[in-house]
Amino acid sequence: MEGGTEAFPDLGRHCQLPDCHQLDFLPFTCDGCQKVFCLEHRLSKSHEWQFGEGEKIILERHQKSGDCDPSKKKKPTCSVKRCKQILTFSNTATCKTCNLKVCLKHRFPADHSCKKDSVVGKNAAGAVVGAGRME
Repeated sequence: MEGGTEAFPDLGRHCQLPDCHQLDFLPFTCDGCQKVFCLEHRLSKSHEWQFGEGEKIILERHQKSGDCDPSKKKKPTCSVKRCKQILTFSNTATCKTCNLKVCLKHRFPADHSCKKDSVVGKNAAGAVVGAGRME
């Protein structure tokens, strides 16, 4: 059974699961059996493709390792004490003086007790004030 419609005969493919045969315009090809499936049957569990012995061992070893368990991955949090804000792309700020990654609430040097800011800020301010004096 070929894919497509009368107007577009080369568009899409039919699911190769015997009970389905749904026309899918974005079909998936199984890496194991090389057959084409719809979104619902794209996983090997859905179309009963059996792993070979070597692949079963690799899959079991991977599952036991716990590397793919998202609950075990520690997400980066704000560096300020007692702040548990998870840092994401949109809410992370890096301090320009101490290079500390903090949440947006603590982005200003005074809010995260910036170590370099207090020393550098006083020296820089003193240099500017001292340069303007004429003795």
